[in-house]
Amino acid sequence: MTQQPARICILGGGFGGLYTALRLSELPWENSQKPEIVLVDRSDRFLFSPLLYELLTGELQTWEIAPPFEELLQGTGVRFCQSIVSGIDIDQRSVHLHDGPELSYDRLLLALGGETPLDIVPGATSYAYPFRSITDVYRLEERLRVLEESETDKIRVAIVGGGYSGVELACKLADRLGERGRFRLIEISDQILRTSPEFNRQAATKALEKRGVFLDLETKVESIGLDSISLEYKNQIDTIPVDLVIWTVGTRVSPVVRNLPVKQNQRGQISVTSTLQVEDHAEIFAVGDLADCRDADGQQVPATAQAAFQQADYTAWNIWGTLTNRPLLPFRYQYLGEMMTLGIDNATLTGLGVKLDGSLAYVARRLAYLYRMPTLDQKFKVGFNWLARPIIETLIKSS
Repeated sequence: MTQQPARICILGGGFGGLYTALRLSELPWENSQKPEIVLVDRSDRFLFSPLLYELLTGELQTWEIAPPFEELLQGTGVRFCQSIVSGIDIDQRSVHLHDGPELSYDRLLLALGGETPLDIVPGATSYAYPFRSITDVYRLEERLRVLEESETDKIRVAIVGGGYSGVELACKLADRLGERGRFRLIEISDQILRTSPEFNRQAATKALEKRGVFLDLETKVESIGLDSISLEYKNQIDTIPVDLVIWTVGTRVSPVVRNLPVKQNQRGQISVTSTLQVEDHAEIFAVGDLADCRDADGQQVPATAQAAFQQADYTAWNIWGTLTNRPLLPFRYQYLGEMMTLGIDNATLTGLGVKLDGSLAYVARRLAYLYRMPTLDQKFKVGFNWLARPIIETLIKSS
């Protein structure tokens, strides 16, 4: 009797999940060992999330940053399954899919990312716009279009959260709306970009000031209404009229992950070893937002795209290692610096001894992300388009 090939189930098609799947398909499996690799995601498209902001300004198109999984996985042998994970039975080693088949697994990778917690402030679920997925962008785009086509003189936008996402959104939208835009960036602490290098924070502060974005520091959101936001500053509550509230604060582990009977921290993140295996469950791996990970040197790994991208290589190797009796590699996180977009044709970048801002940083950021695109085919298509587009636009203008 021939033995069934092992099945590797990868839940979540973000940087951690998709890049692990692609790497696994490239590793040298003997024919008798070659496993079945199944990637499950609720969306039909991968999302290159650091470039999400460029959709709002028309600098990029959806296909460039959100290619279909089927396209990316063509010829890899990885099977894609579009579905929502409704439950995981770690005793039976099976994954339950909403309106789909049950998937048994020999190895499981949890890479489901996080979700935006909107229910922590009254009215946020009904009236605030999150900014995490391609669907969020479409919803926000629709709302912006309605406001832009309206008779209103000023479009009043409140962005909750002075972290990377809030700052990048404020700059991009200020450039899009121009003179019509009135922006306030609301941050609960006493400064924006708390964890950023000083150079980036200064560049961001300058970019926000130039665009007239008002900063509400040490300010808490009390509630959000249909056309207003109530803010608490120094124990005093003010209700301010707004046309749009965008919520960029926080990330929460999905209930499916929280319900797992494994060791978790207070935030519900799963405790993993330096080999990215779930504690006491060597057949399960976890990466990205939902993993509480310390690397081989004991440093806490941040929940960033950069970290998930690096984890994918190690995870693929270690899954391969557990199935082929090879030694496992402890993960070593390398901080490569930080890049932020600060409006159209403007960015800031620090890392590896380099500090840049302005249009040069914008180009460097684009090139760095082009290098990070998931497949050679996608890199080529997007890179060619980035080169050709300015030439075509120039020819159209001059004709």
